[in-house]
Amino acid sequence: MKRFSKAILKLIQGLSKAVLRFPLTVFFLICSTALTCYMISLHKSPDLIVQKLMFVFLLGSFIGVSAQFACERFPRLARLRWALYALSALLTLGYYFIISPAPTIDYGVGARTSVAVISMFCAFIWLPSYQGKFDFNSVALIHFKSALTSILYAGVLAAGLASIIGAVDILLFRINSDAYGYMMAIVWILFATTYYLSLLPRFNSETEFDQTYAQEASQCPNFLEILISYIAVPLVAGYTLVLLAYFVKIGITMNWPSGQLGPMILAYSAAGLIIYILASGLENRFAVLYQRIFPKVLIPIVVMQLISVYIRLSAYGVTESRYYIALFGIFSIVIGIVLSFTPVKKNGLIALLAAGFAIFSILPPVDAFTVSRNSQISRLENYLQTEGVLVNGKINPETDADMTLRLETTSILNYLERRGYLKEVAWLPADFETSRDMEKTLGFEPAYKYLGDNQNNFFAHLDMQKPINIEGYDVLLQAGTYRGMDPKEIMTYNFEVHGVSYKLILDPVSTKETRVSVQNAAGDKLISTGLYDFAVSITGISNRPKEALDAEDLTLDVENKNCKMRIIFQNIGITYGSGGDAGADYNMFILISVPAQR
Repeated sequence: MKRFSKAILKLIQGLSKAVLRFPLTVFFLICSTALTCYMISLHKSPDLIVQKLMFVFLLGSFIGVSAQFACERFPRLARLRWALYALSALLTLGYYFIISPAPTIDYGVGARTSVAVISMFCAFIWLPSYQGKFDFNSVALIHFKSALTSILYAGVLAAGLASIIGAVDILLFRINSDAYGYMMAIVWILFATTYYLSLLPRFNSETEFDQTYAQEASQCPNFLEILISYIAVPLVAGYTLVLLAYFVKIGITMNWPSGQLGPMILAYSAAGLIIYILASGLENRFAVLYQRIFPKVLIPIVVMQLISVYIRLSAYGVTESRYYIALFGIFSIVIGIVLSFTPVKKNGLIALLAAGFAIFSILPPVDAFTVSRNSQISRLENYLQTEGVLVNGKINPETDADMTLRLETTSILNYLERRGYLKEVAWLPADFETSRDMEKTLGFEPAYKYLGDNQNNFFAHLDMQKPINIEGYDVLLQAGTYRGMDPKEIMTYNFEVHGVSYKLILDPVSTKETRVSVQNAAGDKLISTGLYDFAVSITGISNRPKEALDAEDLTLDVENKNCKMRIIFQNIGITYGSGGDAGADYNMFILISVPAQR
C-alpha cells in the first residue's frame, strides 16, 4: 500500500511539473478536451466553428511544446519565455484566421493542419539535439518510450474507468452513455498527453537530477532492443524482399501497377525510417547491418515507386494524394542518399528535411492544392478542346459525346467540385453544379465508371434537386438496409392513419434482398414486396451506373385493395457475384396509403 501511495504521488507530481513546464500546451489540451466533451453532448455534427477550433487547438498544443523546448535549448530565449508563449499564442490565433474563411472542413484544411503539426513535431524532437548533450537518436528514443508508456497507462486507465462506469450503471443507478465519451476524451486527450510530456526530461539542464534522469531515459531497455533488432528489422527485411521480387516481376511482365504501390511504399519508407532512427543507438549485429543497408536499399525501391507515380500523373494529372506520395518519394530518396554517406549521429537531418518538405508542400504556388487544381483544370480543358467542346474559352455543347469524354469530364468536374475549385474555371457558369448543370451546359449528361473490376458494381441515387410528389398518400417514412445487417435484425416503424395503428417492417432476408411489408395492429400483412428485382431492373436503364436519376426511374409502386405503397429510392448500391462484398444497400422514402376503416 505504501508503494502504491508513492507511485500515485509520483504520478501526480510528474503531471504537476508537466503543467508548469508546458502551460500553453496544457491549456490547449484542456480546451480540446472541453470542446470534445461538448461535441459528444450534442449528439449531432457540431457547428463549423467548433470543428475549426479543434484543428486550432491541436496545432496550438504542438506549437506550445516547440516553444518550451526552444526556451530550454537556448538560454537567451529562456529569459523571454512568456514573450515566446505570447508569440506562440498569436501564431495559433493567426492559424484560426487562416482557416476561418473555409466554408467547410475540407481536404485542404486537414492537409494544411497535418503539415503544420508534422513540422512542429519535427521541431521539438530536433531542438534538444541541436548542439546539445544528447544526439537526435537518443532524443527520439526517449520520445518513443514516453509515448509507449503513456499509451499503456492511458489504455489501462480507460479500461478500468469504463468498467467502473459500467458497473455503477448496471448495479447502482443509470448513467448517461455520454459518460463513456467524456471519460475517453479526458483520459486520451488530457491525461495521456500530459503524462507523455511529464516523462520527457530537461535535455539541456545543468542540474544533476535532470542530467541523471535524462541519461537513464536515453537507455534502450532490453525488451525494446529485442523488439527493434529481432522483430522489426527482420520484418522490414522481409517486406523489402517482397518489394524487390515484385519489381523483378514488373521488369519481366512490363505491367506497371495501377496505383496501389504508392501508399504501400509510403508506409514502408515511413516505418523503415522510424526503425532506422531507433536502431541507430543499438550496437548488435542486426541493428548495425540494418543501419548500413536500409538507406541504400530505400533508394531503388522509391525510384520504382516514383516511376509508377509518374505513369499515373501522366494519365490522370496531379491530385493532392499523388502530390504527397510523389513528394514523400523524393524526400525518401534524398534521405536515402544523405544517410548513406553520413554517420548515424547526423540523423537529425531526417527531422529537418521532413519539416522542410512539409512546409514546401503548403507554400503557393508550388503547394499541393494549387498544383493539383491547375493540373486538373488544364486536363479538363485539354479534353474539351480536343473534342471541340471548348473553343477559344467558350463552350460549344456536344450532344453526341462519346463515353470516354463523358466519363473523364464527369470525374474531373466532380473532383473540382469536391475541392471547391469550380469557381476557378472561368468558362463555367458561376453557380455550376455537376449533377444539375452538366447536360445543359456541356450538352451531355454525367457518366460514372463501375466501382469494381469486371463491371460488377452498380450505384444510382435520386436527383434531390427535384420535388417529390406525395399526393394521395397518408404518411412518408425514411428507411434503409445494408448488406452487412444481421438477417435477424428486422426493422419496424410504427405509424397511425385515421387513428388506426400500423407497422412498417423491413426484413433483410439476405445480403441482397430486403422485403418491405405493412401490417395492421392485429399482425395481418396488408402488403409486401421485395426490392432486389426492381433494383436489378434499374440497371437496364443504361449499361452503366447512373447518378441523379429522376424520381420516376427510382419508384417502385405496389398496390392492392388493403394498402397502397410507393417506394422512392434515395440510392441503390449493388455488388454482384458471390464474394464477401456481394449484396445490395438500399436507402428510400416509403409512402403509404391505407383506406379508412368503416
